[in-house]
Amino acid sequence: MNDNELNIAMLAAARDAWMAGAPLRRARARCKRFTYGDQWADPMPGSGHVSEAELAVKSGRRPMTNNLIRQLVKTVVGRFRAMADEKKAYVAPPGSAVVRNQLAELDSRMLEEFLISGCAVQRVVSERRMQGTGVWVDNVCPDRFFVNAYRDPRGFDIELAGMLHDMSPAELLARFAGADAAKAQRIRRSYSAAEAALPPTSASLDFFTAPAGKWRVVEMWTLDAVVRPAGRRRASARGAATEFVWQCRWLAPDGTLLSSYASPFAHGGHPFAVKHYPLTDGEVHSFVDDLLDQQRCINRLITMIDHIMSCSAKGVLLFPVEQLPDNMDWKQVSEAWAASDGVIPVTGRGEFPRQVVTNGGANGAYQLLALQMKLFEDISGVGDTLLGRNDGGARGANLYEAQVRNATIALYDLLLTFDSFTRQRDEKMKNC
Repeated sequence: MNDNELNIAMLAAARDAWMAGAPLRRARARCKRFTYGDQWADPMPGSGHVSEAELAVKSGRRPMTNNLIRQLVKTVVGRFRAMADEKKAYVAPPGSAVVRNQLAELDSRMLEEFLISGCAVQRVVSERRMQGTGVWVDNVCPDRFFVNAYRDPRGFDIELAGMLHDMSPAELLARFAGADAAKAQRIRRSYSAAEAALPPTSASLDFFTAPAGKWRVVEMWTLDAVVRPAGRRRASARGAATEFVWQCRWLAPDGTLLSSYASPFAHGGHPFAVKHYPLTDGEVHSFVDDLLDQQRCINRLITMIDHIMSCSAKGVLLFPVEQLPDNMDWKQVSEAWAASDGVIPVTGRGEFPRQVVTNGGANGAYQLLALQMKLFEDISGVGDTLLGRNDGGARGANLYEAQVRNATIALYDLLLTFDSFTRQRDEKMKNC
């Protein structure tokens, strides 16, 4: 296999890994929709592509959203920041990598992603940027990240990892061609040919295509076996030794190799800190994913109650026709009934006028809604104490703090898993 065939094979391996992540990307997109309020877009079973919202409107109901998921995510992130402040986790001298990268903010947004998708990925590199030279940390969108199927929660069985970049032609040529005019020309031809060969695609993210005005670049890291000759002394006895080295390749969409090098980092690995949760049999199940069905049920109940109330009798007056006074018409009767000091003369015989007010039979729906709200808290592990609904002063600060600690136990596994991710990232920063 020549170099060109090898590069194309490596690009195919990267795309296969990215395609294998399609179910995770779809699950993330759905969880993200629900988190930020788009909770009626799921297609209804047996209705083709008709969404739940469209079906509700066709049934005469007004879809209503009571977004509890967003509040829970904000509460967990807020709790994380409070714990970090208590430990002074992000206190560092000016000019340090912690301050330069604004890690407190960066990790908070990463935790938000971790809650929504179950994925936390950051890229740690040492390079010169407009903001300065040094170690830089970037949050990586899971839609752009790819990795081989792995099962070890520590990531020790990762052998392939990478991400998709979109660069302007000027940036790409500056990075990979520099002052080499011939190489710059080859790169231009490569991208021109690749763009001409690709069919039109939708607006969704595709492995090979970039937004208008950008060029797609694939950063790919693989754990390669390298055979190294033994030293001159005792060469016949020792022979050759095999080592495993992380190798980086930057590839264009047509397989053109833009750059290749062994890991330049002191840690000798790839630049990605990676954590997927909980990774049971290699599967990812996020915090938000557990709450989607409960959120849908609550929205449906609120919509049902709203529909029942809008269709219920509210202050309807039943006024027998034979009781209508001779000197009044129905409009005058209505005005007199609504007036605080109104008087309507009646004969005193037969049925009297009466006002009808009903709850529309919504009592059962209210009870079911209360049950679903309680189940939502139980499933999420975020109750009244973490939400700040209990009055700590009424029972003493020590008791309240104990209640907060106890309420956080349900989230400890998730938060400590994220803590192990940040420690993995910190190790890469120290040895970048």
